[in-house]
Amino acid sequence: MNPEEIKNKIIDALRKVHDPEIPVNVYDLGLVYKIDVDVNEKKVYIEMTITSIGCPVAYAIIDDAESSVKEALGDDWKVTVELVMDPPWTPAKITPEGRKMLEDLYGYDIVGEWIRQMT
Repeated sequence: MNPEEIKNKIIDALRKVHDPEIPVNVYDLGLVYKIDVDVNEKKVYIEMTITSIGCPVAYAIIDDAESSVKEALGDDWKVTVELVMDPPWTPAKITPEGRKMLEDLYGYDIVGEWIRQMT
């Protein structure tokens, strides 16, 4: 597999991981800031954040993300997921797919409303 195919597998795996408070996966919430793939060394490094600093399940989400990616790629891959807090997450980081999921759930574009209120 080439790096792009591996990255797509990683994204698919991350889409199976959810923040327990928001019914959208961590990828489409915009919590994943970086995905680096080293095909030769079979290593993956991911930087991701959480929606709020005081999140009591932050490390459970990180562990779930790491486990999901390891499962998708196989035991011969080394996967590291690091929790980062900079830059801070905002709803503006939610992907268009995530916005659609939330709009379908709540009946309006809550991200667009948040952006309008913050500007």
